[in-house]
Amino acid sequence: MRYDIGVSDFRKLRVWEKGHSLALNAISVAKKIRGSDNAALRLQIVRAAESIPTNIVEGTGQESAKEFGRFLSIAIKSSSELEYHLILASDLHLITRSDFTSLTDQTIQVRRMLYVLRTKVITSAKSPPKPAPVS
Repeated sequence: MRYDIGVSDFRKLRVWEKGHSLALNAISVAKKIRGSDNAALRLQIVRAAESIPTNIVEGTGQESAKEFGRFLSIAIKSSSELEYHLILASDLHLITRSDFTSLTDQTIQVRRMLYVLRTKVITSAKSPPKPAPVS
């Protein structure tokens, strides 16, 4: 049985749009990080950023609200991971203060949106199924 939260296309989710934009911006900033000793951090920034919209996409394809909620939780965790990697890159002076502030603000905004969506999804999972309309 499909859950009913009105998601038929992940591209219609504002949080996916914001997450996708965040991923594009994080990748752009990560490309500016130079040096082979910083390759691991650069890769972690990209992976964490890409994981956010990817898990939203995977979640919308799930058969239950519980499973969708699980993927949203993973996206939330990836946003926290991204935020830490940005702090580290900033403290190591590998990214500009402007890039740090912009990406961190975006990350926090997306994480808040993910929490809201996850709450809606989990609530829909706990609600009894709506009866079919009588014709």
